[in-house]
Amino acid sequence: MPKNRDTVSSLTAWRRRVLSEAVHRCWRWVRETGAVTPAHPGGLRFGRIGEGTRLAFPQGTVFGERWIELGNHCIIGEQVTLTAGLMPDLDLGAEPILILGDGVVLGRGSHVVADTTVTIGSDTYCGPYVYITSTNHSYDDPQQPVGRQWPRMEPVAIGPGCWIGTGAVILPGARLGRNVVVAAGAVVRGEVPDHAVVAGAPARVVRSWDPEKGWQPPLRTPAPVPIPEGVTPEQLLAVAELDES
Repeated sequence: MPKNRDTVSSLTAWRRRVLSEAVHRCWRWVRETGAVTPAHPGGLRFGRIGEGTRLAFPQGTVFGERWIELGNHCIIGEQVTLTAGLMPDLDLGAEPILILGDGVVLGRGSHVVADTTVTIGSDTYCGPYVYITSTNHSYDDPQQPVGRQWPRMEPVAIGPGCWIGTGAVILPGARLGRNVVVAAGAVVRGEVPDHAVVAGAPARVVRSWDPEKGWQPPLRTPAPVPIPEGVTPEQLLAVAELDES
């Protein structure tokens, strides 16, 4: 009897393993097939989708694609919302509303809501759940519910090379310079100069770059170690594989 029980238990475990592997293979196929690329029919709806750009599946809310331009080699994570206009099926004119430069990365669950112009410069990286919007609710009339008052819109411009941390919020009218770091959870409005680090709600400059003195206040982290000259990409990959093992 115990042998029969062991046999049944082993058979059940084998079936579960086979079923689990089949489910994961199917899900990988669905994710690959559902991704939007320049070659995928979904990519044809966009004003532009550059070479090597990929929107992971499942996507978030996406509409107004005709007024959305995505540069080359952008990575759009799962459940990312990209919208142009207050609602679908609006005529927004001849010019694009939402523009991503080359190499932009939008982390999982992020939102970019463009009711007026939103531009994100090349090689800007956004962590998960970043919220960028050109629209904010107004509350001028104390007698009316806030949700019934017409929102205000202001363009948003994010310079190239920025890093925007997890959960950060970029509000209407924000203008970020080049290579700006936005700390996780920060709420940014107004103008941020080049090479600044901002944090807090509302966000304030907590570190900036001085051409003569360097970072002020000085960085507390050790300086990065440069890759030795002559090291090939293949050698770096081999080292990474050794670390994993």
